[in-house]
Amino acid sequence: MRRLITLSVLAALAGTTVTTAQAEPGGCLKYGAVGAVGGHVAHHGVLGAVGGCITGMYRRHVYRKEAKQKAALYDQEHPGAKGNYAEKATAYDVEHSTQPGKMNPDAAPQTGAQPAPQGQTAQPQQGDTHI
Repeated sequence: MRRLITLSVLAALAGTTVTTAQAEPGGCLKYGAVGAVGGHVAHHGVLGAVGGCITGMYRRHVYRKEAKQKAALYDQEHPGAKGNYAEKATAYDVEHSTQPGKMNPDAAPQTGAQPAPQGQTAQPQQGDTHI
């Protein structure tokens, strides 16, 4: 009897975990499991699981919100395009060289000082001496 229950539970878990791969951050289960492990180490497993679950739900919400914004931008550029918001967001990422979860392409960090606007001179900093 115990073997039958164990096999049933394993079959149910296998059926729920084998899904189509999506480029979404993990939700409540993934972050909740990580939070539970972290909470277990700190002897607060339930609090860690709840915190991880909330974090995962928030991260997925932000990701989906940005995907819908990308889909709206794609619709502006391609009126009449068909597909759901996830497909349109992926197409937007491909066309604009952006990463999933980021609206703007990765730009090289700027180094050096910014020049003063035209017609203005740079203000002396504290400790600067002028003769």
